[in-house]
Amino acid sequence: MVPRYSRPQMTAIWSPANRYRIWFEIEALACEAMAQQGVMPVESAKTIREKGDAAMAAFSDADLARIDEIEAETRHDVIAFLTWLAEKVGPDSRFVHLGMTSSDVLDTCLSVQMTQAADLLLEDLDRVLEALKTRAYEHKLTVTIGRSHAIHAEPTSFGLKLAGHYAEFARNKERLLQARKEIAVCAISGAVGTYAHIDPAVEEYVADKLGLVAESVSTQVIPRDRHAAFFCTLGVIASGIERLAVEVRHLQRSEVREAEEFFHKGQKGSSAMPHKRNPVLSENLTGLARLIRSHVVPALENVALWHERDISHSSVERNICPDGTIGLDFALIRLAGMMEKLVIYPDQMIANMESLGGVVHSGEVLLVLARAGISREDAYRIVQRNAMETWTKLGKPGFRTFRENLEADPEVSGRVSAEVLDRAFDPAQHLKQIDRIYSRVFG
Repeated sequence: MVPRYSRPQMTAIWSPANRYRIWFEIEALACEAMAQQGVMPVESAKTIREKGDAAMAAFSDADLARIDEIEAETRHDVIAFLTWLAEKVGPDSRFVHLGMTSSDVLDTCLSVQMTQAADLLLEDLDRVLEALKTRAYEHKLTVTIGRSHAIHAEPTSFGLKLAGHYAEFARNKERLLQARKEIAVCAISGAVGTYAHIDPAVEEYVADKLGLVAESVSTQVIPRDRHAAFFCTLGVIASGIERLAVEVRHLQRSEVREAEEFFHKGQKGSSAMPHKRNPVLSENLTGLARLIRSHVVPALENVALWHERDISHSSVERNICPDGTIGLDFALIRLAGMMEKLVIYPDQMIANMESLGGVVHSGEVLLVLARAGISREDAYRIVQRNAMETWTKLGKPGFRTFRENLEADPEVSGRVSAEVLDRAFDPAQHLKQIDRIYSRVFG
């Protein structure tokens, strides 16, 4: 992910320094477990830990360059690291990586990094949820028009709109918690997963110390269905981000202008048109969502490896693991900030709702006529006729509001009182169940 869309908290997780720290921790823990079993001297395990910890604490660009130099010759990243570590540890390094294969280190490290990334994403989701909850309560009773097919439907609450997005992100948090649990596994089982040269107790020890669980059955690698589920979850979260971003983009359109992104002092919208205030944040979020979802299919295709393993998944994961989590981290924080500062125009919401002469109340009028004894088919015909009369003459000579057309219609005026029509045209009726809905969403 390019620096423009990266935050240091997440990029640090995928840095070479963090990766090598985790690699060493896996190797050192394995040595400690094997020392407890008598497979290697306790003093050797202690030396590996002490000298390795010191080397990792002092890890610098020079060490990184040295590992790269070794890899240029060996063409093997894990061997390059182990060779560098041996230079730091000395003779006791002969016990490092005993009975293990490279994937034991690589896959367990990836699990640690993905759980670290998931924990940061969960913090991001909490900020999004807090922003949505705050704004949802702020505008719980702010009446606005609901739209279906982008056409005015019936009144709703702007807070209720946001409550719906809150509920979606709450579900996404649960999905990510499950995805984190699924990926938090350790595999130290040897060349084809049979523990031929290492005791399963070593794996269990390392897993416990790293906050993971032992993989129930591995081949040479952790099965990639786990990783696929993780990236599918990231894709679903990205779609939730886009759904909210698209809503903001529509509401900010000049002819709607019910809400808009905060426009900072000194901000410019266009190099050619000084009046422009564009929804650049939500448009950016739409683009990032597309990018994050693009990682889902490669993750799914990584599941089908040859026999006990091949490395067709490796190049994919070296790209999608950092890029997917870095991109989503950035997008969630940007979304939270956008919603915290979103500028909302209740008066414009009312103006838009009333701009069609009251036809948005046609559904309630239909029910009123049915209660008055008119068949539903006839009631629909009457209401639609008067609504279309209003709609087609908007802004033209002879225009009458929907209410005026109804009152002039003999099939209505003789059956329904003015008081009943008053209630039918009151937007507040659409909010009478909002407390019940909020209790479901927010508890």
